[in-house]
Amino acid sequence: LHKDNIPYRGFVFIGLIKVGEDPYVIEYNVRMGDPETQVVLPRIKSDFLDLMISTSNQTLKDFNIEISNESYSNVVLVAGGYPESYEKGNEIKGIPNDSENSIIFHAGTKVYENKILTNGGRVLSVVSKGENFKEALQKSYDIANQIDYKDKNYRKDIGFDL
Repeated sequence: LHKDNIPYRGFVFIGLIKVGEDPYVIEYNVRMGDPETQVVLPRIKSDFLDLMISTSNQTLKDFNIEISNESYSNVVLVAGGYPESYEKGNEIKGIPNDSENSIIFHAGTKVYENKILTNGGRVLSVVSKGENFKEALQKSYDIANQIDYKDKNYRKDIGFDL
């Protein structure tokens, strides 16, 4: 963008994958990634609107951003069959209320007749914080195990290669 003299202020998301010991770029976007954003935003202790205004006004160098030192994890619950074909309309039970340590983000859900139903491939994201990554991840897995719906699936190997 700079080389082509195109002014840009905002996010640049770079999606990486680790193959062996080497990182590879698999995508890049000028927006925050999903579900990655869900573990980034809770760590920002500063006022997010002030951060965005500072970015827009090109005064970011003067902005004192505060970031939490705690670790965060995100376990994404998906519909069985995702990313291929999957069923919609299965009732979801056991979703706990958000707490000081965990937030549940709805993605592929809908409310019908006062019930929460699956309505997409990525159904819910369970984001938790802890003193370290292992603690944060265990909290997310504990909550993921409480939530129930037909053909629920999620990765059980998050962070094993870190």
